[in-house]
Formats: sequence, C-alpha cells, structure tokens
Amino acid sequence: MQIKRNGTVPSAKGPAAYFAGDVRIDSPFQGQEPARAGGAIVTFEPRARTAWHTHPLGQTLIVTSGVGWAQCEGGPKVEIRAGDVIWCPVGHRHWHGATPTTSMTHIAIAETLDGRAVDWMEHVTDADYLAGEAQ
Repeated sequence: MQIKRNGTVPSAKGPAAYFAGDVRIDSPFQGQEPARAGGAIVTFEPRARTAWHTHPLGQTLIVTSGVGWAQCEGGPKVEIRAGDVIWCPVGHRHWHGATPTTSMTHIAIAETLDGRAVDWMEHVTDADYLAGEAQ
C-alpha cells in the first residue's frame, strides 16, 4: 500500500507547451503497470486553459471548485461548475479551463494506452477561447 498525503508532493506549473496562463498541477496518483489509470488535480487561474488535445482512452473531469469552460471541437463551449462530472470521449479533440473572471479546479483522470494518456496539439487562440457564449 502506498499513501500520499495531501500537500506532501510539490505542485508543478503547467508547461507552457500545453497550457496558456497560470496553471498548477498536483499529481497525487499515477497507476503502475499493469494498472493504467492516473490522475491530477489541476487548478486554472482566470483565462488559463489547456491546449487542444485528445486522450486515447478518454478522460473524466470532476470539477471541485470554481467555474470553467470546456469544448469539444465542432461543438458548443459549455460552462462547467463545481460538482460537474464531464466525460471526454476517446479521441475527441477538446480543451478545458477557467473563465476570464473565475478560477476553476478539476480532478482529471485518464488511462494510458501504449505508454501515453494524452496527445497534445496547438494552443487554443484567444479568439476561439472567447468566441460565443458558453451554454
């Protein structure tokens, strides 16, 4: 059995290659072979967001605080709030992050396939991030 206490593992800054704005990542659990599930607690400050990305086995997001936005390519931008559970389907190109005025924290859970849990793409432009009203 392995126990990791909250606050005992250093937080990481979201890498600029994959995130825009101020993002903090805490990775309290990563599966070890043969397990495939891993997760992180990700906090987005206002205007911060992921780049476009996909997951080979999908992703579950559990919003724990704040208000954010999420969008699958070709679909509407939706508002996500504390208590929401979001499923990002296998291979669907999407992004998620905070609104312009409110921070947002979520738990992100994904499984690895062939050693990877995410495929990163280009950044979401400011114009795309701000386009349209969230539903």
